[in-house]
Amino acid sequence: MTTSFLQFTEEKLGQAEKTELDAHFENLLARADFTKNWTEKILRQTEVLLQPNPSARVEEFLYEKLDRKVPSRVTNGELLAQYMTEAANDFGPGTPYGKTLIKVGETQRRLGAAERDFIHSASINFLTPLRNFLEGDWRTISKERRILQNRRLDLDACKARLKKAKAAEAKAAAEQELRLTQTEFDRQAEVTRLLLEGISSTHVNHLRCLHEFVESQTNYYAQCYQYMLDLQKQLGRFSGTFVGNAESTSPPPAATSLPAVAAATLPAVPTIPVVPTIVGVPNTVAESVLNPNEVKPPASGTRKARVLYDYEAADSTELALLADEMITVYSLPGMDPDWLIGERGNQKGKVPVTYLELLS
Repeated sequence: MTTSFLQFTEEKLGQAEKTELDAHFENLLARADFTKNWTEKILRQTEVLLQPNPSARVEEFLYEKLDRKVPSRVTNGELLAQYMTEAANDFGPGTPYGKTLIKVGETQRRLGAAERDFIHSASINFLTPLRNFLEGDWRTISKERRILQNRRLDLDACKARLKKAKAAEAKAAAEQELRLTQTEFDRQAEVTRLLLEGISSTHVNHLRCLHEFVESQTNYYAQCYQYMLDLQKQLGRFSGTFVGNAESTSPPPAATSLPAVAAATLPAVPTIPVVPTIVGVPNTVAESVLNPNEVKPPASGTRKARVLYDYEAADSTELALLADEMITVYSLPGMDPDWLIGERGNQKGKVPVTYLELLS
């Protein structure tokens, strides 16, 4: 060890020659170093992606080192679902707000469960193989590289002694030592070379793991999209229950104001003055205007519309809709701008604007 240290010091100071490895071997070493460094970075950043909380990552690391099972942790989506469900119970699960909170909370719970499955799958199929390489194969490669370095230093030291030997006896002893040292160096170089060439198999294995990671992530996002699409349709069916509700006089939450351009191009029947409502006295003029069953469409200028989502009619004044069907629509004076009159054959009723795609 002392000889190797002296040789290393002299080489650094430029006082001794250094045995150079062949170009192929140097390339193998460089590729191995790149593999190790980038595997570490990809591993760390994937852990951040799957578990953004640094404290939680440290906790999981400690449990792994202690060879103990990590305690089950509630995901953010599942925690939000819990809060929404508890809020709905306090507000009243039968109220529109309570019912919606329950539905949204259930979807958040499903999203949280999907996230948990994705993290578990990614950990097993992607993170674990990367860790195994760094903690297994790479440690073996590093160990053998250190041995090779010491063998090379010993070899260079023997070469230096041979050069300095003057007497025939000293020269013969130096040559014998050089042959033995060269044999050990060649043997260790071959062992290290085989390990370094095994990096190609590591790349193939990590490539397969990367494909599995992408597949897991694709399935996760597809699940999330489907859950949110289902929730959107459910909330669309709920929106009709808000019409006429004593707790709210506003239009369905999913409805937004009709765009100015679309409203300007929709024909309307002649304006009929709306009489202010007096408590206990029916507003017959307004009621007759807003009752779609008693109003005829304009003579010309009605528009076609494509239905975007299913809609369940809340009462007899509304028209139930099926996604992708075509209906005729027009507006009436005195009615909420978020609604239109829709016709399908002999059926007629109010329909929410946000459920339609108005066609030219």
